[in-house]
Amino acid sequence: MELGELPRRPFRRAVVTGGAGFLGSHLCERLLDRGTAVLCLDSFVTGTRANVEGFRADPRFRLLECDVTDALPVHGPVDLVLHFASPASPADYLRLPIETLRAGSLGTMHALDLARAHGARFVLASTSEVYGDPLEHPQRETYWGNVNPVGPRGVYDEAKRFAEALTTAYRTRHGTDTAIVRIFNSYGPRMRPGDGRAIPTFIRQALRGDPLTVTGDGRQTRTACHVADTVAGVLALADSRCAGPVNIGGTRETTILDLALRIRELAGSRSPVRLVAAPVDDPRTRRPDTSRARETLGWTPEVPLTRGLRETIAWFRDRLGDGTVPEGASPVGA
Repeated sequence: MELGELPRRPFRRAVVTGGAGFLGSHLCERLLDRGTAVLCLDSFVTGTRANVEGFRADPRFRLLECDVTDALPVHGPVDLVLHFASPASPADYLRLPIETLRAGSLGTMHALDLARAHGARFVLASTSEVYGDPLEHPQRETYWGNVNPVGPRGVYDEAKRFAEALTTAYRTRHGTDTAIVRIFNSYGPRMRPGDGRAIPTFIRQALRGDPLTVTGDGRQTRTACHVADTVAGVLALADSRCAGPVNIGGTRETTILDLALRIRELAGSRSPVRLVAAPVDDPRTRRPDTSRARETLGWTPEVPLTRGLRETIAWFRDRLGDGTVPEGASPVGA
């Protein structure tokens, strides 16, 4: 078997919580492409029906509006649960701090209970935010992180850290078939232009000729992973027997300023750059060590940043003008 050819597990029916969100909707679509029936659960606090409109007519797809912090009204067989329900952008979890903590605690427990009851594979969408403002670079899965639990980002960071602990407890206490994926900055079509993350914010500003609001001095670094690569990594983990945690993210580091300038160039924009105050506890560096994903799952990101940004800019350009993409919140950071 060649690297990257991990055999697929024959999932017949999957439940995707947060399935109408950015990542969740792409997961639903990819699962349908693989022949898996999908039950998409979403409260539409941050997700949108427009994200799943392209495949809602598929008879194997069902959309159910519900809140994962309540009991999950799921009937029939389930052999895969992907728990992606949570506010994920800084603008969202700062606006919805209690909801974010509830999604990470009660929501994770309900999703785990569902997987346990059906003997299903369970994958938790965790995040690079569990590493906080890291003192180790790049970040390996063995690094415990540097998180401020009482800072403004703590509601998201600690919700995910608790979710990881709960997922691990279900595996060790109940034998639930669980896995944890730590997702680093993903981007691509279906992001909300005003969700507060760097790439959609810069694209929206560049297309409208507004100033590109670069936080701090712009020298803080991130990596970017196209949504197609992120979804491929998540499903490779689902197909495996690996418990994780496993980092999934881009491997080429860039400064926020360079990212803004590249987007401006690709968008054909003349937007000026404006430096604004950095958010509290904004990490100075962030880049995953993806050795475990490569060696265990045969996964590496494949979409070059320039190609992925061109595609994403084109998607935003087609939709911003006709109002089919909701603005979302104002920008607050990467």
